[in-house]
Amino acid sequence: MRPSTEDRRSATEDRLRAALAARAVLVTYRDLRHDVPPQGRSWGVRRVRRVAFAALGAAAAVAAVCLLVLLPGSAPDPAPARPAGTPGISGPSPSTPARPVGPSAAPPQVTSGPAQASASVRG
Repeated sequence: MRPSTEDRRSATEDRLRAALAARAVLVTYRDLRHDVPPQGRSWGVRRVRRVAFAALGAAAAVAAVCLLVLLPGSAPDPAPARPAGTPGISGPSPSTPARPVGPSAAPPQVTSGPAQASASVRG
């Protein structure tokens, strides 16, 4: 047979009262002396931890922005696709270059000065 719920509660309550009475006997007037209360706010472990996590979160956000925005993209933009050829019209073969390669293919040098400006006005 199981004891009823009321009996279990009263047994627990009796044990709790006995434990509190035993503890009360151990407390003396010296334990109850007046100490000076703490002054100001103290930095507890929770507060320090909260500030540290906030700083780490801000640093991670700055690093993510630097990696995503400021640095060049890791994947280069794809080259534009060449237009499709028209059937029946032959163009240059893909093996031959469209423009000559060599020293003559270099872009002309642009110089600025009075001689260049007068030559461009004349001609």
